[in-house]
Amino acid sequence: MPEGDTVLQTAKRLHSALAGQVLTRSDLRVPRFATADLTGRTVVDVSSRGKHLLTRIEGGLTLHSHLRMDGAWRVYAPAERWRGGPSHQIRAILANTTHTAVGYRLPVLELLRTRDEDQAVGHLGPDLLGPDWDAATALRNLLADPGRSLGEALLDQRNLAGIGNIYKCELCFLARATPWLPVGGLPEPTAVLLVSTAKQLLEANRDRPVRITTGAHPRAGAAPAPRSRRPSEKLWVYGRTHRPCLRCGTPIRAAEQDARPTYWCPHCQTGPTP
Repeated sequence: MPEGDTVLQTAKRLHSALAGQVLTRSDLRVPRFATADLTGRTVVDVSSRGKHLLTRIEGGLTLHSHLRMDGAWRVYAPAERWRGGPSHQIRAILANTTHTAVGYRLPVLELLRTRDEDQAVGHLGPDLLGPDWDAATALRNLLADPGRSLGEALLDQRNLAGIGNIYKCELCFLARATPWLPVGGLPEPTAVLLVSTAKQLLEANRDRPVRITTGAHPRAGAAPAPRSRRPSEKLWVYGRTHRPCLRCGTPIRAAEQDARPTYWCPHCQTGPTP
């Protein structure tokens, strides 16, 4: 699942391609909205809220989408060949005279009134990359259930919005705690630093060029200089199973947490493990 910085980049690409332009084609290929026609309306803006995408359209409408694991938005020039997947995987097409945005495999796609956006994103905690960011609120949310595992608490978008599985693993490493440590077991200074570090990591990566698909791999900016050109060398632990820890040399371990692959260093990180 893409992290908040990748979703923000996707929003920026869509905004650049669509905002201020009149739609010349609109095709929503989900049963509930298959008859909706947005042709002739102007796209006002495209923004992200955590991992959610909000395309606001003239007339007080918002197209809400979420990429989850496999979804992708791609933008094409008028004569460019579409390469995001077979046509039966297309869920949305928004086009103007200069660009066509195509949404592939979107598990969430709904058209709602802009005034009702809270129905889609109102449950989210403070957005690490948004104007509503509030570190104190995010910290309170994170620590509200002391017995919950740190990894699960970081991924819960109701606590703070934007962290995905990659940053979860990296943040736990930087906090020197395993993802299975009860969040209440974190010393208070570490918990405070963890929240500020999460924001720093996403901010460090939000302006780096990424593809508009979910294939773009976020990089944790706090990692040391890579020892090779392999993508996993840009991260402390994520995707580095059995490879030496970049800090101590101990082989990195992996296991599932809430059905997601989770990585940690058994020497650098303390706390429960599977």
